[in-house]
Amino acid sequence: MTDLSLYIDRNKELVQKELINQLDQQTIPEVLKESMLYSVEAGGKRLRPILLLASYEAYADKLEKALPTAVALEMIHTYSLIHDDLPAMDNDDFRRGKPTNHKVFNEATAILAGDALLTYSFEIVGTDTGLSDEQRIRLVRMLAQVSGPTGMVGGQLLDMEAEDRAVSLEELERIHTLKTGELLRFAVFAGAYIAGANEKQLAALEKFAYYLGLIFQVQDDILDVTGDQEKLGKPVGSDEENQKSTYPKLLGLKGAQNRKDYYVIEAKKALQLAGAEGSTLMELTDYFSNRDY
Repeated sequence: MTDLSLYIDRNKELVQKELINQLDQQTIPEVLKESMLYSVEAGGKRLRPILLLASYEAYADKLEKALPTAVALEMIHTYSLIHDDLPAMDNDDFRRGKPTNHKVFNEATAILAGDALLTYSFEIVGTDTGLSDEQRIRLVRMLAQVSGPTGMVGGQLLDMEAEDRAVSLEELERIHTLKTGELLRFAVFAGAYIAGANEKQLAALEKFAYYLGLIFQVQDDILDVTGDQEKLGKPVGSDEENQKSTYPKLLGLKGAQNRKDYYVIEAKKALQLAGAEGSTLMELTDYFSNRDY
């Protein structure tokens, strides 16, 4: 049994150091670099890279081999948050308890900082000498798919289109599978793939990641209703204010909780199929489900 809080804190620190190191070693125009570092240094849960590292450790040792890919993934997540907060998107003033990037710099700089984090992530994976040529190609291709129009970006558009109208549970699951779940799928797949997991294990892990993404989003929706603003670092109730389609809105709070419990059961079944039931991934499933920030 892992001491999960220590595990998360240790890997958060590892990822944070490497994120800053990757940016510090680049020659970047000063204001752009400040803007990129501002959002990177704002911290956050780092759940995606931690999940990637945990997936790697389910099948191999020497965690450092997976670290560059984990950092690249977090750069994409950070870019998406910068852009999400823009006036044309969610128009948020605070992120992680601090003013959003465009409030500190300006909209143009925030857009470019997001663009820079997105594109640099592919350079990190594409030039990682710790991976084989085949691994680099497969990971770069998958990273592009999960973060682009058939993944996160497509999900963001579907999410905006679902505002101010009723959606079905099937539609809601599709929105969040793309918007949130695809990056989580990459995290789970990439860690195990780098570690040498076989195709049967990888297929089971992708099923696990599908349910984990839904668990994450249901809990996000629940916290927007019941969460502590101080812990969340952003206002609660913003989904309702922005007329977002959410699980509590569709199913009620109790129904949302029940749906999440079903996803947890299915996620753990998939982990067993992947031969990873004794790994930290199992504990992280409960952590995703019960987190309060």
